[in-house]
Amino acid sequence: MTADRSPTSTGTAFAAVVLAMLPAVLDQTVLATALPTIARELGQLADVSWVVTAYVVAAAATTPLWGRLGDREGRKRVLEIALALFLAASAACGLAQDIAVLVGARLVQGIAAGGLMSLAMAAVGDLVSPRERARYQGYIAAIFAVATVAGPLIGGLLVQHASWRWVFYVNLPLGLLALAGLRLRLPAAERRPSPGPLDAAGAALLAAAASSLMLACLLHGGRVVLLAIAAALTVALIARERRAADPVVPLELLRSRTVAVASGAFFLTTAALFAVNVFVPLFLQTTTGATPTEAGLLLVPMMLGITASTYVAGRAIRATGRYKRYPVVGLGLMTGALAALAVTAGHPSQVATGVALAVFGLGFGMVGQVLTVAVQADVDRSRLGTAMATTNLFRGLGGAVGAATLGALFSARADVVAGVQAVFWAAAPIAALALIVTLLLRETVLEGAPAH
Repeated sequence: MTADRSPTSTGTAFAAVVLAMLPAVLDQTVLATALPTIARELGQLADVSWVVTAYVVAAAATTPLWGRLGDREGRKRVLEIALALFLAASAACGLAQDIAVLVGARLVQGIAAGGLMSLAMAAVGDLVSPRERARYQGYIAAIFAVATVAGPLIGGLLVQHASWRWVFYVNLPLGLLALAGLRLRLPAAERRPSPGPLDAAGAALLAAAASSLMLACLLHGGRVVLLAIAAALTVALIARERRAADPVVPLELLRSRTVAVASGAFFLTTAALFAVNVFVPLFLQTTTGATPTEAGLLLVPMMLGITASTYVAGRAIRATGRYKRYPVVGLGLMTGALAALAVTAGHPSQVATGVALAVFGLGFGMVGQVLTVAVQADVDRSRLGTAMATTNLFRGLGGAVGAATLGALFSARADVVAGVQAVFWAAAPIAALALIVTLLLRETVLEGAPAH
């Protein structure tokens, strides 16, 4: 039980879990600066877009299956398998000699990444008491914020001074260290008997439906056909899950008010986040004369805001056990920051953009980890992995829908400033809608005394 673990052993196990997640997080941001070089060496830029798409779609589509496997077989064992698969795929990516092999390796890497994210978050729920979870999830959010900013800088250095292949090879030492840490320090959660065989058919239907929907959002051609396929597969999935003895996505889990609210809020928040992660660097480079490196550094205010608010919210939740107010306030700040970015985009200023990004970061830091804690407090521990995988699936779908809708808005405008303004004005009500959804969250006081 978590209460029997010393702060030192818990901290060491937590560090191993974070280290296991880090390669999957870094891999998305480090790769961005390497894509033009990969295109020149292995193929055309249009082909290289599949290097990103294959990873994103595979990660989202397989996340629920990993979560269910973790609940059935024990999170430690399945997390180690996911990490080992990710490292093998990273090595294959680095060794690839043509674009088809690279895309295939990225597909496998994405499948493994889906497990790393959901299983690691569920493992944190196993390690610490409910009140402590907000603080530890806050640490994860802060580390991810640093990785988001540092990733493109690291990628640029590796491409410039070594080779694009090191964007993938760099995962190997980090991952091997994490594997050793998981093996030595992460306690094995108790396995629980399953009511039936693994719902392989349900997992296949879910992966196919999620893949079809994400591809419809990310690709321009065949969108109507893909949406129709996604709808048909979703109907088949619901019918299957009602009959399955041990469904990969229990429908009663989605009927939980907390899980439903958190999933909806994650979907909308991730869609709004896309506006900042993609269009702010583009805006700064094209309108203020910032270099790619400077544009990356100008995201530091957002990182600092995320770090500060996750720390403050985590400490406050640890002391009081109450959490609902934080995502509500956070989404209010995000909405205001996106509106401010839309207003100031007409008069480009690095200072004004930096201030708005700091406010956005302060808001964002109070959303993700707190909603995760709310879900972990609401569901039975035997379904913790499935619940985390479900919310992560909605994160991925939100990113895909955000990429499609906001990208289409940007492309429809005649110039960069008008396009960016349209994106920010669209993202602000998306964040406001997430706030309204979060108001429906039912709060329960978290158990567990503050740590020593």
